[in-house]
Amino acid sequence: MSTKQRLSASVDPELIAAAEEAVAHGKAASVSAWVNEALRLKIEHDRRLSALTSFVAAYELEHGEISQEEIHMATRRARAISARALPPAKRKRAGRAK
Repeated sequence: MSTKQRLSASVDPELIAAAEEAVAHGKAASVSAWVNEALRLKIEHDRRLSALTSFVAAYELEHGEISQEEIHMATRRARAISARALPPAKRKRAGRAK
């Protein structure tokens, strides 16, 4: 079992409320557990973002800078693929959101 360290931090009131609500609904064992998970997720997010940044930089070194048009087209394709994964009723609603 890992040793825990005490932490004192100033936190926005709405974040404390969210943590307390998660505990009240059984989604977290305690506010401390909720904060631990949030910090763990932030570390994972930052690592993935760093890996993506490195990947894009290596890709652009080999293939040239990715243009705004290529980004736009990739975004459109990704949205189309995501929409196809939705059930038919939700596809109609998603199509109207444009």
